[in-house]
Amino acid sequence: MLILRRRAGETLLIGDDIKITVMDVYEGGVRLAIDAPKNIPVLRSELLQVADANRDAASKEPARPDGLLDMLGSVPDDKKQPL
Repeated sequence: MLILRRRAGETLLIGDDIKITVMDVYEGGVRLAIDAPKNIPVLRSELLQVADANRDAASKEPARPDGLLDMLGSVPDDKKQPL
């Protein structure tokens, strides 16, 4: 990992295509401007974690609500709908 110190208004380059400019530095944070080609995704890590969690949840088989209704005895067999 490379660690750099930059001040507001200073820029760093990654390769020929990516330019990162420090826009503002304040207590507890920094604002960055990232100029990168459209084919290079730029994501905040927390958004990637949420996307992964959503993908995992979507891949699981959903619970069948008719099983719960059977336990409660509120749906006669002739009224059940297939899921």
